[in-house]
Amino acid sequence: MRAWRVHEHGAPTEVLRLEEVEAPEPGAGQVRVRVHAAALNLPDDRLCRGTYILHPEFPFTPGLEAAGIVEAVGPGVDPDLIDRRVVCVADLPNGSLAETAIGLVEGLYRVPDDQPFADAAAFLVAFQTGHVGLLRRGQLRAGETLLVHAGAGGVGSAAIQLGKLFGARVIATAGGPEKVQLCRDLGADLAIDYRAVDFREAVLEFTGGRGVDVIYDAVSGDVFHQSRRCLASEGRLLVVGFASGDIADLPTNHALLKNYSVVGVHMGAYLSNTEGREFVHGIYDELLQWYREGKIKPVIGQHVAMDDVPQAIEALATRQTVGKVIVDIADPQ
Repeated sequence: MRAWRVHEHGAPTEVLRLEEVEAPEPGAGQVRVRVHAAALNLPDDRLCRGTYILHPEFPFTPGLEAAGIVEAVGPGVDPDLIDRRVVCVADLPNGSLAETAIGLVEGLYRVPDDQPFADAAAFLVAFQTGHVGLLRRGQLRAGETLLVHAGAGGVGSAAIQLGKLFGARVIATAGGPEKVQLCRDLGADLAIDYRAVDFREAVLEFTGGRGVDVIYDAVSGDVFHQSRRCLASEGRLLVVGFASGDIADLPTNHALLKNYSVVGVHMGAYLSNTEGREFVHGIYDELLQWYREGKIKPVIGQHVAMDDVPQAIEALATRQTVGKVIVDIADPQ
């Protein structure tokens, strides 16, 4: 099979190699998935550079979401799973940027026959994180005001749609007119070009000086610090990711004086026990129903071929993309 592999850390365009290798064998609790579509994410860039929280041994294949068909199962795994249409977060070092990937049985989600594999790959992480972040962790209520950063990205575009579905008034930030217009098209009540204006001032003006109730922050760095200053009393600032590459420190005296909460959102934390896994699978089923009803849909900004993966990861990392970037690895079904 063909697989993108990393033998040393560095920029994706320098260290990724497309190689012919043997298909990995699934172990206990694992399956092997014939990948039809994979979604790119910022961690793919970080994995190549060695700056991600996970450090798989060399050589490894990056890539998180994998959508395709189960073709083999490990010891003790139900053989009835073979030929099932599934989506999962691939189990590194056998990531999704290959013709086959390894997934954990407990992390498999069904892909209906009428859902394209590309949609399934673009859907899983962005919408599960949005649902859990906004409702479970952020306690977002109908009528509240939500601020979504990086609203034109895969995670942000999902959060805008879910915020509107949950009855919130949604403000989104994005960089440049095209991305701002996408946020409006997704339903944002106010879309701010952070390159042109100070988003904090725009948010306070829009809310009459009150500030927002919930902030969905996948950027961190200076964005996190500016966000703290436009929270309403008893607001919740959700730490979703670190797209800026800068992990912000929190002055706890400010949180105390302004009476707000900073809340972490980590989907992996729910996969360590049976109760958590049942919870996230229930979330997925609910999201899938909304998808089939046309209430939500992943934004796919670009499809790329297998050969173009390094350049596509670089474009994603340098904010040249919108929505999710999908790698078409096998013919769509």
